[in-house]
Amino acid sequence: MSVAPTQLKRTILFETHQLAGAKLVDFGGWEMPVNYGSQIEEHIATRTNCGIFDVCHMAAVDVLGADAKPFLEKVLANDVNKLKTNGQALYSCLLNHDAGVIDDLIVYRLDPNYRLVINAATAHTDLEWLKQEAKAFSNVQLIPRRPDLLNSQNPQGMIAVQGPKALGLIALAIPSLATAATELKVFHARCVETPFGEIMIARTGYTGEDGAELLVPIAQTAAIWSVLVGAGAQPAGLGARDTLRLEAGMNLYGQDMNDQTNPLDAGLGWTIDRSSNRPFNGRQALENRNQQFVFLGLILQDKGVLRSHQIVKSSEGEGEITSGTFSPSLQKSIALAKLPLQTKVGDLVKVVIRDKELNAVVVKPPFVRHGKALV
Repeated sequence: MSVAPTQLKRTILFETHQLAGAKLVDFGGWEMPVNYGSQIEEHIATRTNCGIFDVCHMAAVDVLGADAKPFLEKVLANDVNKLKTNGQALYSCLLNHDAGVIDDLIVYRLDPNYRLVINAATAHTDLEWLKQEAKAFSNVQLIPRRPDLLNSQNPQGMIAVQGPKALGLIALAIPSLATAATELKVFHARCVETPFGEIMIARTGYTGEDGAELLVPIAQTAAIWSVLVGAGAQPAGLGARDTLRLEAGMNLYGQDMNDQTNPLDAGLGWTIDRSSNRPFNGRQALENRNQQFVFLGLILQDKGVLRSHQIVKSSEGEGEITSGTFSPSLQKSIALAKLPLQTKVGDLVKVVIRDKELNAVVVKPPFVRHGKALV
């Protein structure tokens, strides 16, 4: 159910989007730009040059205290002990006790603390869950950095700068970030003092391209956005963000998985670390739950568009599309889907679209990375 416009939350960049002529839509209770005129142009600009995205609706949460590490060892399905150096990042699921996916997130080691970046729509429920779990530890503090969240401190905005020219553009636009933009390894971050205040630059993203996500002082967010756009970054909305992430084979919370989903059915087995006896939340339930589906990609062979919830028929049984779209890079309709366990790459299947059964081929995601077709 959509929220009345007066109730929608707005990021610090809302007026910036209005002035740029963005088409604004309800996205999980936030009034966000879906595009600034052409979703296709924004998609292509990110694949070939540099796109810039408002991701201030996402939430950073700092985890402080002597028990921060054991706390994260308990609540995250991936193992924070993999973070060997300051600034290193790790992708993980947050599981409930039934092994359902509460959220997917990135955790950064920022000595002596940690920082989580969680999804917009799940921020409140994530925090409630984390606070409840933190009660078992004597010294853990959770400090949200999104201004609307309870007990927020030092609020931050968040901007994603993505594309093959993104890091060079950041270095040009904000010279104090040039060294970090040049030296950072993928899935690493660094906090840097700049004329705008402290910025965390993280070489992560959600597009399948190189680039960075910038966590910036909230009051400086619009100025930093303006400087980056002035240097040549193309403002891009939620429409391009979705086609880019789907081409890159990246899951979307609430669509490809939720708190009822076995992460193994959503292709997230690689994010679960069972190499030790660490008793993380959901581990026992996970070991008692059988995987029911394999998570693979589809490319439509006939004319049509693949969408979520469409039924997929195969010789092994039925599956379901979780995310589908028309790929601007491939000029074909693509999807991510939960398919019967015996399904293999190369299999031909049927997708039910408007009572017609159309042909599709099973592929292994990602479809596109770093500007290149992989299927």
